[in-house]
Amino acid sequence: MADITQGKTQGAQANRARTADENPVKRFFRATEIDTRLLGMVGALVIIWVGFQIMTGGLFLTPRNLWNLTVQTSSVAVMATGMVLIIVTRNIDLSVGSVLGFCGMVMGVMQVKFLPQFLGLEHPAIWIITLLSGIAVGAAIGALQGSIIAFLNVPAFIVTLGGLLVWRGATWFVTSGQTVAPMNATFRLMGGGTEGSIGATASWIVGILACIAIVGAILNSRKQRKRFGFPLRPVWAEYFLSILGCVLVLGAISVANHYYWPTNIARKFADANGIAWPDGGLQISHGIAIPVLVAIAVGIVMTFIATRLRFGRYVFALGGNPEAAELAGIKTRWVTVKIFTLMGILCAIAAAISTARLNAATNAQGELDELYTIAAAVIGGTSLAGGVGTIAGAMIGALVMQSLQSGMVLLGIDSPFQRIVVGVVLVVAVWLDTIYRARAK
Repeated sequence: MADITQGKTQGAQANRARTADENPVKRFFRATEIDTRLLGMVGALVIIWVGFQIMTGGLFLTPRNLWNLTVQTSSVAVMATGMVLIIVTRNIDLSVGSVLGFCGMVMGVMQVKFLPQFLGLEHPAIWIITLLSGIAVGAAIGALQGSIIAFLNVPAFIVTLGGLLVWRGATWFVTSGQTVAPMNATFRLMGGGTEGSIGATASWIVGILACIAIVGAILNSRKQRKRFGFPLRPVWAEYFLSILGCVLVLGAISVANHYYWPTNIARKFADANGIAWPDGGLQISHGIAIPVLVAIAVGIVMTFIATRLRFGRYVFALGGNPEAAELAGIKTRWVTVKIFTLMGILCAIAAAISTARLNAATNAQGELDELYTIAAAVIGGTSLAGGVGTIAGAMIGALVMQSLQSGMVLLGIDSPFQRIVVGVVLVVAVWLDTIYRARAK
């Protein structure tokens, strides 16, 4: 027992000596344990935002544009969380855009043509049945593709490339190429817009609850570290992380609440509710958009799956060393099937957001989303070599991609050049990942 205590003391002394030799910046990052790759990506996002703010004459960093930016990011961000797990296992899914389009068309037909015949128009159960139907279809597609990859040993690249073509063609055959619209009123709330947001009061409540959750998570982490004898962060680092997290959350809430309803919609609302129209107009805050809440909820669940469940550990073990994972008794084939099934479910959720936002299901829906989804995951730090990736990084990567696209739209840049920029960014991201891994060895 004395030897163990002496060893711990010597280790602590060695750690303090090593820390004393470090410069203040390294000591700060060591104390706070902030992921430098994630921080670098946030820095790149800030540079992009400031650059577009200057080039657009102050149009980019407005509450309206930032609110729309988060809504537009939601569907790709949802799919990017699943793409992380797929790339971590050294696979790829090129079919996500087509699966989104197919699931969107199925959900469109369900709520416009099929369910109203049995339940009537605007029945309260229509949107629930529609969403569950889309999720079931997405899960079935993912399970099918995953089974072919896992049990028939067909490379994921080929299977999902075929899926890209098959499901895009199947989307056309569902309605013979016709667009399906309009969507159910309740279903449309998942797409954002004036009605698809929760308002100022509810947004502040969500923000306060998020702050409580951040502080609670940090305190619980400290408790668990102390329980198992792991090194503790300095108290000042705990305070810093708590304050930083709360400031970011409440700042985002403030921006969302400063985007107000358009004047004509606000006037109709006032007339319908007998509200006198004031001289300065009626300012009603949008607050957080529902699709953004959905994306955040998916991100939290996926982070829990990736970091807290045995399945998540199996995924990273499979990506780190497939042979070792097999020898350790992990049923790698079933892990692969489950990953692609999960990806199909996320494609269906993204399809619901996209279809609700467009208020229509179209044949072109989801085109090139596979590119943006893969790019978001890679830019977010997911290594194509497998074994490395974070859900939060992928979601920030999706925001980076959408920021580039939104900024170029504001500058009036043509769509072909936008694709060139996205392609260049993807190549640069992979190159930087290669350099990072080489230095980490």
